[in-house]
This record gives sequence, C-alpha cells and structure tokens, in this order.
Amino acid sequence: STLNKNIITPKILYCEIFLGQLLTVTSTNYYLTAVNQITMSSNDFQIRLVNNEKGKGLFAIHSFKDGDTILEEKPIICCQFSWNLEYGYLACDNCLKPLETAEENVRRLTGNSTIILPHPECCETKKDSITECLECGTKYCSIECQNDAYLRYHSTICLHSKEKDEFHPLVQLNETWKQMHYPPESATVMLLVKMVALVNQASDKEEVLSTFSQFCHRTVNDTHEIAHKLLGEKFIGQIDVLRQMMQKAVNTEFTEHWFTPEGFKSLLALVGTNGQGIGTSAFSRWVKNVFALELPRDERIQVDKLIEQIYDDMEEAVAFFLNNEGSGLYVLQSSINHSCVPNAVVEFPYSNNILVLKAIRDIHPEEEICISYLDECCLERSRHSRQKALSSLYLFHCYCNKCLSQADDLDLTSEDELDDNDMSS
Repeated sequence: STLNKNIITPKILYCEIFLGQLLTVTSTNYYLTAVNQITMSSNDFQIRLVNNEKGKGLFAIHSFKDGDTILEEKPIICCQFSWNLEYGYLACDNCLKPLETAEENVRRLTGNSTIILPHPECCETKKDSITECLECGTKYCSIECQNDAYLRYHSTICLHSKEKDEFHPLVQLNETWKQMHYPPESATVMLLVKMVALVNQASDKEEVLSTFSQFCHRTVNDTHEIAHKLLGEKFIGQIDVLRQMMQKAVNTEFTEHWFTPEGFKSLLALVGTNGQGIGTSAFSRWVKNVFALELPRDERIQVDKLIEQIYDDMEEAVAFFLNNEGSGLYVLQSSINHSCVPNAVVEFPYSNNILVLKAIRDIHPEEEICISYLDECCLERSRHSRQKALSSLYLFHCYCNKCLSQADDLDLTSEDELDDNDMSS
C-alpha cells in the first residue's frame, strides 16, 4: 500500500499515458523517454497539481467503465522484503515472479510434501527458464530479467560469491535491517541499495536522480515520523547506524546528498511514503486458471474442496504470509490519492511487478482517480477511526465526500476497534 503524494516538480505537472501502454524501464533515461513518447499520443488521463495540501493527482480525460483497465505500469525499481526472502519465498530478484511451481508452493506453505495438484497445465511457472547470476547465485525468472537487472543495478551490488559471507558490508546491512524490521514487513533497506546502484550504473545519473525527485518529499518533522513508523520506538535512534553501514556497503559518490543525516531520513521517508506493496503467488495463479476451466460438476466440487482445504492448511501453518512480498517505486501510481470511496483499485494480476490500475465503478471525464490506502475492514469503520488510521500511518487527513458527509458524526471509535483494544489491554 502507499501514501498520499504531496509535492510535484514542474517537470511532471502535466503528463499523460496511453491506456494499456506499459511504462517500461529499458534504459537509464527510462522515465522521460517513456513519458514524453506517450504524452504525444494520449487522451486517457493526466497527472495534475490538485492543491498545495494534496499535491498531485491522477485525473480521467475520458470515461472508464467499471472493470476497465486504466493503466499498467512497471516500477522504476523493486525489491523483495528481507525476511520474506530469508524464509524461502522464492521470487525473481528483478520482477518478483514466483520461481516455485504451484505444487512446490503449496507443499512448502502447508508443510505437507504429499500434496499433488491436479491440472499442472494451469501452473504458470516455467522452471526451465529460471536462470541465476554465475557470480552470486541470485535467481531470475528468465534471461531477460537477469540481463535487465545486471545492466541496470546488479553488476555494482553483486556479492561475487554463492557462499554467504557474513562479513560482507551488504550482508551485514541486511542483517542489521532485519533485526530492526520484523514481519509483517512494509519496506526493506535493500530497496535503497538498489536505488543507489541504479544511479551508479546509469549513463545519465542526473536524469535518474531527477526521476526519484519526482516522488513525494516531506517536511523534516514528517520524515522523522515516517522513519519512526518504519523502525519503531526501539530502533529509531539507530537510523544513523543504517546510514553509516550503507555508506560502507555502496558507492555513494553520486548520491552524497542522500547520506547526510537529514538526507537519509528523507530517503527512508521517500520509500515509506511512496513504496507500493507487491505480492505474487504461484498457487493463486494456478487457482485463477483452474477456476477458468470448464470442468464436470463432480470434478469442480472436488477441486473447490481441495482449494479450500489447502488455504485452510496454509493459514494454520503460516497465517497470512502466503505471498512473495516486496515493494516498488512507481511513477504514475505515486500520483494517485486516497479516498474512502475509491473509484479504482491496484492489482497485480500477472503475478509479477506489473501494476494494474482498474476502475471499480464508472469514472467520468475530469474526475479524479483515487484508490483506498486502507483495507476494506478499515473503510467500514467510523470516520473517526479512518481519520485516526490515516493520520497515524500516512500523516494526512482525508476530505473525501464520505468523510465530509460524516463530519458532524461524534468522534467515536468503531465498536470493532474498541473490542480489539479491550482484548489487547
């Protein structure tokens, strides 16, 4: 999930992207090239400056029907969460595509090695396409992803050993982060490492730095509070430890401004504010494909029971940690504001890092396209509870139509939230 994005520079005050056009990172000047090429031929939506408080927003140029795809986008950079990787959730290091078959996925998550899934043709994992870095063993779903990673960021952060070197600065940095940020995870310091590597390997470093500068920037007080949320009360005093460890682990020649004490807090805040969560699953893709099959009634009943039982077993074994999980930075998605009555939703239907924004109701021309930063349960709570969550997690107050219509409601916390607090006290 993501936060409100508040500040926009003139370079992106007005840009458009063609419906269905994929913003793909293919070179060091990926951002301006992609946006400029698309702007000339697009009539689907615009990124505009809303006001000083909300910052930028995404607006429809023409109408969208419920279920329409508004846009698809690849991230500038993404990274699997550190503990997620540590616990054996196998994903492509470049796009987070699952590297397990659906059957392997189910067996690992249930702890039951005897499970056999029917209809193996519904599994999308191509095991024969999986490759790895010959130097460090980092795995990829395809040679295309491996080459893309190497050219953009991997060559400068490759560990050059398949054996874990506990004394390598990058390994020590990741281990230190893991002790500060336990599951459920919302970020990883290794995304910052990839960001620095992306700058270092770019032929036009200023352009990549300019791209990162398009994302939301916060006040000094806000950056401290966001960093506080990421690390918690216990570790907030150790931000400087992370900063110094990163300086030892990566070449900061071209990103020195990121590694001043305040610059590093701003970098953490950028990731905390703009990072979009990504989840992928070999089993969920298998389930979706099996649901699309035309099966005899008896077989359909059996398959549905099997799927239900597997999900029950996985929940018992690993709770809600079902997916390969990570986060990424998306240029267009970062412009989308929150509403408690959203008209769009972010999905990852291809089980990789390609983000799809879909309309969940009809959207009219000139209407702002908004998503919810809160889950469905939170959206059903009282205005006071929603505002409390948004203020605590995302540092802003919502003024959507739903919140304005409930402005005169008593500032009472929802009953279910009170029950939760009673149980925990």
